[in-house]
Order: sequence, then C-alpha cells, then structure tokens
Amino acid sequence: MKKALVVWGGMELHTPERGAHVVRELLEAEGFAVTVTPDYDALGAEDVGSNNLVVPVITDGTLAPDQMDRLIAAIRAGTGLAGYHMGLATSFRSSVPFRYAASCYWVQHPGNIITYRVDVGDHPLLAGIDSFEHTSEQYYLNYDPAVDVLATTTFSGEFHPWRKQVVMPVVFTTMHDQGRVFYSSLGHTADELAGGPVREILRRGLLWAAR
Repeated sequence: MKKALVVWGGMELHTPERGAHVVRELLEAEGFAVTVTPDYDALGAEDVGSNNLVVPVITDGTLAPDQMDRLIAAIRAGTGLAGYHMGLATSFRSSVPFRYAASCYWVQHPGNIITYRVDVGDHPLLAGIDSFEHTSEQYYLNYDPAVDVLATTTFSGEFHPWRKQVVMPVVFTTMHDQGRVFYSSLGHTADELAGGPVREILRRGLLWAAR
C-alpha cells in the first residue's frame, strides 16, 4: 500500500488542518495509507523516505538543518512532493534547499480576493478540464524556469499596473532529482477544495507526484 505524509500548520487564515484532511480524503479514496499531523518534525524523521508522497500544508515554518537534509534526501531519492496554494510556495521560506525543491516562491497576490481566469493548457494530466473563472487570491510567484506549466493566469494590471499582461503559472510539475514535484496555487482555504476543477486538479497532481 502506498503511504503519504500530510503535515499542516502556520497561518490559520489558510485553514491548514481542514485542508490537510481534504488531501487525506483524496488519497485514501485512491488506496493510500495517510498520516496527517501538525508535527513538522515528521517531515525530517529518519523514515520520511518510506513515504511515496509528502504534502506540506504549511505557511512558513522551520525545520532543523539535519531534518531538512533528510527531507530533501528523501525527495531526491524518489519521494514525491506536492502542495497547493501556501503549501510549497510559502512553506519553510528561509530554507534554500527546500526552495530549490519546491520550485516556486510566493511574493504577492494583487487585489487580494478577486475573480480571475485560469487557462488550462493542453497537457495529459489535465485532460478534460476546461479553463475556468476562479475567485480567490491570484498568486504572483517567483518560479523555477525548469517547471512544466499545465495552467496559467494573466494579470490584468488593474491592481498593479506595472505587472499588466504577465502570464503566471497556476499549476505545474517538475522533478527534483528522482522526486516528482506538483504544485497548484489554487486553494486559499479548504472551502475552495470542496469540488469542481480545483479539487480535481489537486487530486490528479497528488497521484502524479506519488512515487
């Protein structure tokens, strides 16, 4: 049986505990044994590499350097890494090794909660999912040029005119050595993961990332 570790914490505005259990539900429905915990140390445990997938549902946070080394070693050896919204993009902000693995970094969401368009590309992982309008934070990211972009959004310039017409990844995949990495910027709160394309994109991404 495949195993997944989901660790939640940080800013309560992001409803991390509820979001972690959405991830658990999605994975358990696919036959995974899922551990959900608020204990960050689980990500740096000696046996973290026994998991097929790790999912930080965490805003900021820290891990001791030796724990981070174990987590990164596990990912490089093939443990998948997946996240949505704050997870990956804001998790462990001060850790350069984690930033390299996560492949993105949140820097802004102009206008805060707004309605914007998610343009879904022609990629097998998102086959059958059409482009859609979404009301949430439109994440502006710094991201690794090595990522494979599956969906994008375009900034209108209404709130930050100096970023008008910038096309930004919303969903991407990449590799960190042998580990698969999936990220979706959708899902500001767990309510956004309740159904529709946001939930389905996350479900497919989690399964793709799992070793």
